[in-house]
Amino acid sequence: MIRVLLADDQSLVRAGFRALLDAQPDIEVAGEASDGEEAVRLVGELRPDVVLMDIRMPGLDGLAATRRVTGNAELGDVKVVMLTTFELDEYVFEAIRSGASGFLVKDTEPDELLRAVRAVVEGDALLSPGVTRRLIAEFAARSKEPAAAGALAGLTEREREVMALVGIGLSNEEIARRLVVSPLTAKTHVSRTMVKLGARDRAQLVVLAYESGLVRPGWLG
Repeated sequence: MIRVLLADDQSLVRAGFRALLDAQPDIEVAGEASDGEEAVRLVGELRPDVVLMDIRMPGLDGLAATRRVTGNAELGDVKVVMLTTFELDEYVFEAIRSGASGFLVKDTEPDELLRAVRAVVEGDALLSPGVTRRLIAEFAARSKEPAAAGALAGLTEREREVMALVGIGLSNEEIARRLVVSPLTAKTHVSRTMVKLGARDRAQLVVLAYESGLVRPGWLG
């Protein structure tokens, strides 16, 4: 059973998400929070698998709350998905850098929300398909200068290649087709790359691909 914590200051939004999630046989809502402080406290108490975290909340906002959760080694298995009203919210990229596994626009289709919850539990990044590449590229371009190439020194050539393809938003299946390997082999390369770089999930691997200079905004492989 996938346990989800809802963190949003709007009770109607939480009620809508709860009704949808609780209707699924493999998902249950473990708790609700109306602000960031409460969200952090409940994550520690309930240890949910996924937190659906509104990025804009009174007091401690979703970004700060996410940093607290992802910065706690004891909560390493908790995945945070940011909720935003706007596709190009200026805080989304920073949230992903802070450890969030991705983001969803609040008016996303119900099926996409359910896929999102299940995907992050499996270790996949969740970045709304329609805006992923341009959002990451745009905010990576505004980010710090590319890190030294030495950050990728421990990767094999194939791992660098796979990381670059993850960076432009390709799924394991798409990477497998591009490299003419099996999806399992592609997944193994992605997993090994994340381990070597200390990335929590694919979302952070995407960010590292840009920050290291391996992928440049607008590059499509």
